Amino acid sequence: MPGLKQRGLELYGWFEQRLGLGTPIIEMAEHEVPENTSSWWYVFGSAATVLLVLQVMTGVLLALVYETSASHAWNSLQFLDHSVKLGWFLRAVHGWGSDFMIAVVLVHMAQVFLFGAYKFPRELTWIIGVGLLLLTLGMAFTGQVLRFDQDAYWGLGIGASIVSRVPIIGGWLVDMMLGGPIIAGPTLTRFFALHVFVIPGTLLAMVGLHVWMVLRLGINDWPMPGRVVRKSTYVREYDELTKKTGIPFVPDAAWKDAIFAAAIMLSVIACALIFGPFGPTGQPDPTIIQTAPKPDFAFLWIYAVLAYLPPSLETPVLFIAPVLGIGAMLLLPLIGGEGEKHWSRRPVAVLMLAVIAVTLGVFTRLGTYTPWSPIMEAWTSDPIPVAYLHNRTPLERQGAIVLQNKQCRNCHSVGGAGGLRGPALDAIASRMTEDQIIRQVLQGGGNMPAYGNALNPSETTALVRFLATLRGNDLSPAIDASRHLADSSETPATPLTEH
Repeated sequence: MPGLKQRGLELYGWFEQRLGLGTPIIEMAEHEVPENTSSWWYVFGSAATVLLVLQVMTGVLLALVYETSASHAWNSLQFLDHSVKLGWFLRAVHGWGSDFMIAVVLVHMAQVFLFGAYKFPRELTWIIGVGLLLLTLGMAFTGQVLRFDQDAYWGLGIGASIVSRVPIIGGWLVDMMLGGPIIAGPTLTRFFALHVFVIPGTLLAMVGLHVWMVLRLGINDWPMPGRVVRKSTYVREYDELTKKTGIPFVPDAAWKDAIFAAAIMLSVIACALIFGPFGPTGQPDPTIIQTAPKPDFAFLWIYAVLAYLPPSLETPVLFIAPVLGIGAMLLLPLIGGEGEKHWSRRPVAVLMLAVIAVTLGVFTRLGTYTPWSPIMEAWTSDPIPVAYLHNRTPLERQGAIVLQNKQCRNCHSVGGAGGLRGPALDAIASRMTEDQIIRQVLQGGGNMPAYGNALNPSETTALVRFLATLRGNDLSPAIDASRHLADSSETPATPLTEH
């Protein structure tokens, strides 16, 4: 053992003599930080960096199998999931690592904002952090496109239609994004290059710059009420604090970072094992236009916001709101670079952060189940509840079979089971007349596609007859008020008795 240790030291010395990296790395690891920064609130940056390394490693392995071809990309993911040993697990770790990385980066940004760590002299550190957040979201979006399933295909189509609204250069931007006028092989090649080379390379470079600035300027000290940041005195006060209470980052402060990063990694692995990889869903098919493409979790809130907007406001909101939001984040340290850092002295900042967090949470939740986002809980194999078949005629029971075979319950619930994309059908006949039901089934409308070409006359008749029996708790059937009024007007008036 002593001989092996000696050989190891000699090998280290050989490399150190030529590279000279060991000494500066050790000095950086052991640099002193204020003792009050050894807190669980300061672990998110390290965790985000570890997750980035995980994404790079798993991404390289996935790229060895993935085919950037419109005709083979989907099949290559199927091959990974079913033919490569633990290929599904590798995809799952990469997918869940992406979601965790976005969440950790968002929490880190919120913590930095809440602690006033964007103030002097760390303005540029915050600005680079904003860029890292945008690049992380870009990684997530381009990764979803590379799945090249039905959601990715039509989601990208929606994205292209949004980009096309840019005045003057919209068409050019679409061609640049898609590699041509349509979504095809060149589209995948471009997104593969972005996802594997351009964005990760930029991310790694900016992370290196971000870490360098943290080392150069120091970790933001724990905010204290009344300790005001002034450009003329802050650096001297921080140096005095570090000399007085400083501890080496490794190991005295870094152990919390290590434990938290390990917990995050275990969480990613657990989610990968339990929930598996994301997609791919059905193969991309441009002929299937009645689809509801859903983005990944990180973008569900945008999905919900756009669904709520009236058409006249979509374009202004899409192109003005992001610019204002990103601009405000970039200008924040330049405008508010001095003053109080403690959250108790910054109620407006706390309120702003709370409103943003609640808004994102609410819209994300809405994006998972609202009418434009179906929850498909009832499939063809699930029978219609028996209570809805009692005292029904053979024709009405045949209509129940049509309802099941045409998978209407993917969007509509019956007896509390089914999708939430459309209204529940339990009392449909109390709200719509038979003629209105026929028109809705054949012609569609609102959020419902037309099924006139998918049903023959006998299926339509049977389906409508069954739906006409669904009146909830024996509610009165819907009536056509205009027809009722017309019938009343045709009734001969009773002559008045002359007096």
